[in-house]
Amino acid sequence: MISRNAEALFWIGRYMERAENHARLIDVHYHLQAEEPLVALQQGGDEEAKDPLCKWGRIVDALGSRGAYEQQYGAYTEQDVVYYVTLDRENPNSLVSCVNYARGNVRTLREKLPAEVWDTANGFYLWLREKQPADMMRESPHQFFSRVKEWTALFQGTVQSVMPRENEWYFIECGRYMERTENTLRILRSAGLIAPQGAGVSDGYDPVYPYLQAVLRSVSAYQPFRRYYADGFSLESIVEFLVLNTAFPRSVHFSLHQLDDHLQGIELMEKSMRVAHDRVLRQIAKIKADLACLEREDLSPQGESPVVAHLLQAVQQLGASFAQTFFRIGEASA
Repeated sequence: MISRNAEALFWIGRYMERAENHARLIDVHYHLQAEEPLVALQQGGDEEAKDPLCKWGRIVDALGSRGAYEQQYGAYTEQDVVYYVTLDRENPNSLVSCVNYARGNVRTLREKLPAEVWDTANGFYLWLREKQPADMMRESPHQFFSRVKEWTALFQGTVQSVMPRENEWYFIECGRYMERTENTLRILRSAGLIAPQGAGVSDGYDPVYPYLQAVLRSVSAYQPFRRYYADGFSLESIVEFLVLNTAFPRSVHFSLHQLDDHLQGIELMEKSMRVAHDRVLRQIAKIKADLACLEREDLSPQGESPVVAHLLQAVQQLGASFAQTFFRIGEASA
């Protein structure tokens, strides 16, 4: 497989996963808004004045786009943030840009991919490109973002059900789990910096609760988390669950192991490529070993967690190594 095809496949997986992440994050935030006046009241002040990132800015921060957003828009407002993350074609990581790029990559590989994959990606883009900011509010944001999540689920289900387990499928899955790992870590980093200080909610209402709930719902983890921890609701337990849980499909542990499995499935003919491929596998093995050595007390729940920051940096370096191994230099499409 030539490098540009491998790169296109990898980014199909990343872009579709990123689009789903964007939709879920904003949808959850709309639900959180209803809780925020009560949070501010119980904390004794105007929450937005205390922390300018506590409202719409937390979305931009969780996506790792604070610098780019502030350079373009400056202040954080609902209208600007929602447009920037969803329909702003000037933002290369907006929802519509991600779907457009994924669709473009599928189009260039139509002869190598099942027709159903193209039909789904094309249908998703054609539906989304017609949307205007006013449409989201008229239809209700929840309905709009639910439809986006349905489209991404349809695409992922199509890929899972019709693609042969060959290199094309493995590259798409590598991109999906690379993006998923980074997304979970970015959300945890943002949660540690933004969530108000406080204990859990085991003994009565705590104003931290809506923020903790939003972190879990941002990765569809609320119900699975409650099955493991019941009423032990704290940022510390959430970090532990989203980093170390072996069964939840969006935890860092699960995603890294899936990434490792799919990377091992890639078949390479050239000896030089196999050597570089083995180096990337060793890099993943080091991150997995770091996870295996972690204890709960290592997962600092407040402020800039050194463990979360270290893992995020390691995964980003892994992405760079992946690109250097399989893609042509200078062609990365992040």
